[in-house]
Amino acid sequence: MVQSLRIGLVGAGANTRARHIPGLRAVAGVEIVAVCNRRPESSAAAASEFGIARTFNHWEELAADPDIDAVVIGTWPYLHHPVTLAALAAGKHVLTEARLAMTAAEAHEMAAEARRHPELVAQVVPSPFGLTGDTVVKELLAAGFLGELREIEVVGRGGGLADPNAPLHWRQDGTLSGLNMLQLGILHETLSRWVPPPVRVQSQVHAFIPTRIDPQGGVRRRVGTPDSVQVLAMLETGARVVYQLSGVTPVGGGTWIRLLGSEGVLHYDLEADRLTGLTRSEHAANLREIPIPPEKRGGWRVEADFIDSIRGGAPVRFTSFAAGVAYMEFTEAVARSAESGEAVELPLAEFDDESK
Repeated sequence: MVQSLRIGLVGAGANTRARHIPGLRAVAGVEIVAVCNRRPESSAAAASEFGIARTFNHWEELAADPDIDAVVIGTWPYLHHPVTLAALAAGKHVLTEARLAMTAAEAHEMAAEARRHPELVAQVVPSPFGLTGDTVVKELLAAGFLGELREIEVVGRGGGLADPNAPLHWRQDGTLSGLNMLQLGILHETLSRWVPPPVRVQSQVHAFIPTRIDPQGGVRRRVGTPDSVQVLAMLETGARVVYQLSGVTPVGGGTWIRLLGSEGVLHYDLEADRLTGLTRSEHAANLREIPIPPEKRGGWRVEADFIDSIRGGAPVRFTSFAAGVAYMEFTEAVARSAESGEAVELPLAEFDDESK
């Protein structure tokens, strides 16, 4: 007999509709019993579309409801912190959309609340990048394919924000997204699965299109997050990392991570989900394809993993609150460095004792 689980949704946005609802419904014994969106009419529409029995006008009521076992938070980052704290305090498992929080302080408070409830599962929706080849990359690194890891390139360039007449996106509104910027957190999380953590960052950011029309009020507003980000980082091993991110380069873009060492190079094209590489001993001009065998091929199984952790106690791999805290500290360090013009050390000093 599988354990029956009743799920409540706070925020039935695009990713919830595309991934979480079908992913949860594919697991036996899981029922989505309630939904709460920003507006009652939106909640009613989602309930009608997906056949969800109950709606709530206020997320606080859903989080407190005794007939709900777990809460899936599909909102923008501004609600991740309060909904997580309330749901955990009410004895409910939590799966929250990324980015984990608005700030590192919020992320630490969420992780502390999760530690106070070890019987509950607290999981962050992971970066989808690199899941397919994650096992193969880790095996190659462990086998010494690169030799000594020396340099890393992390690139995420595109033209999604290149149109100056496009309205303000919620990701550009600091009151909704906090310090999160472009794909910085999602790409850093991906890299963090494979390499040691950073100990220092220095950054610069810029908004090439500094104002946009707010679709809510129809007035022009200054954007709250940059559309161009560059970061220099040093890992605890001494390896150097360069991050180059842009939302305003419609030509010549791409998304990849390249790891360069004393003996080889690995290149993961994150858009094509394709791994290539070369060792110095191969004496070839071009990187060769590195196959990902079917038995080692990963993929998206976030919702199934969440339920498995609840039912069987399996530890969260993709992605734990601890990992979410780490990438929120990195994101905040980037923002602080850009503002001050100075390098910022990691982990952030004010949180040193909180996770111990």
